[in-house]
Amino acid sequence: MRLTKNLLALIVLAVGAVWALQGIGVIGGSFMTGQSQWLYIGLVAMLLGLAGLVWANR
Repeated sequence: MRLTKNLLALIVLAVGAVWALQGIGVIGGSFMTGQSQWLYIGLVAMLLGLAGLVWANR
């Protein structure tokens, strides 16, 4: 169960990072590229992923 929680948290963290990078225009080729709202959504997702990692490993 702990492995599942860690994997889920890492996936959320990675998706958040991709969204944030698309939001600032580092990753192109999407409707999200260059739109700052995706930076903020990505940052929130990354924080949720980090919180999930902390929660899964306590």
